[in-house]
Amino acid sequence: MSKNSNASQAPIHFTTQRALAHRLVLSTLTGRAIHVSKIRPSSPTNPGLAPHEISLLRLLEAITNGSNIEISYTGTTFVYRPGLITGCAPGSGASGGVIRHELPAGCSRGVSYFLIPLCLLAPFSKSPMNVLFSGPGVVTSATPAGDLSADSVRTAILPLYSGFGISNNIEVRILRRSNLGPGGRGGAGEVQLVFGHQVRLPKTIHMLNPGRIKKIRGVAYCTGVSASNNARMIEAARGVLNPMTGDTYIFSDVSSAPYLPSGEKSVSNLKKKTGVGFGLSLVAESSTGCLYSADVASPPSGGTPPEDLGRHCAYQLLETVSLGGCVPIAAAPTMFTLMAMGSEDVGRLQIGRDVICSEHIINLGRDLRAFGTSGWGIRESTAGDDGDVVVSVVGRGIGNIGRKIA
Repeated sequence: MSKNSNASQAPIHFTTQRALAHRLVLSTLTGRAIHVSKIRPSSPTNPGLAPHEISLLRLLEAITNGSNIEISYTGTTFVYRPGLITGCAPGSGASGGVIRHELPAGCSRGVSYFLIPLCLLAPFSKSPMNVLFSGPGVVTSATPAGDLSADSVRTAILPLYSGFGISNNIEVRILRRSNLGPGGRGGAGEVQLVFGHQVRLPKTIHMLNPGRIKKIRGVAYCTGVSASNNARMIEAARGVLNPMTGDTYIFSDVSSAPYLPSGEKSVSNLKKKTGVGFGLSLVAESSTGCLYSADVASPPSGGTPPEDLGRHCAYQLLETVSLGGCVPIAAAPTMFTLMAMGSEDVGRLQIGRDVICSEHIINLGRDLRAFGTSGWGIRESTAGDDGDVVVSVVGRGIGNIGRKIA
């Protein structure tokens, strides 16, 4: 079904802000308009769309041509009618082939909240995608809201696209690191996404063998604090991971904290330090190329020793691996979405029972179904006795509309 015929259909109705980012991605990919209501209607101080959600809508408007967004006066209801995904095509608003998107200071989500949806849209764009995230709201570390760090997107999410035949000229560049600022908002980092591989249709995948963990890599980072925090995190994490595998290497990245204008009118050039903290990102790779990630960052209020944070991240990684399957829960939405949007063939993915039974993945299946994709076929895995299941997904064959037109 073409996007022109989808545009004439009535919008799909959703309520609350749950999974809003992924619903906007599915709306843009399928060309179906959505109507979302009851967005924080009972909040006495901040009803309606949050700053990061409004910023995501503006980003979608920047990378598409013909999108229409209607937001109610209170912000608790909006209608989104998607346009054609153009990326950084000439005349689309990109300056020098780069779209510069500034995140507001009130943003409480990590930059991965924007990177992951953008990566899902980029393969279906008319032109390559090159977006630079800047401003006082860019947080490159993991956040308490469950966002991955920019390091985990680079090392655990982007490599998954190679299984779909999407691997050339894909990169996440962390130009300036930042943790959550005071009050859990903002960070003033800088991240650039380059996605230059566009395809007509993603390939059909069959991932049925998780394999055994053969190596662990990671990045310990600190901004505006002593570099000894990295060494202490690495030592604590290796104390847990070394008995599991001998091939463990964790990089150390030390950077100065970004500065922002203080806002005091009396001193115009006074700046304050923000985004101070430290964190750890770990990725385990199996013998068959499956990736499992874990992310922990220091809270904005501080008070967490680096040793506790390192051990916490290591145990989180072991727990993720113990859930089984070929992909962790953080990567499952990316895999299922690309499988559903791919060629009209049956793709198969082995996944852990606890992962497929989680509320997040169940709601993802319902949302995919609402947008007209096929239902999932689930059966017990015949390989091994680890209790995994095999999910079969029939692609819808939507593919890259802009590439087809061009």
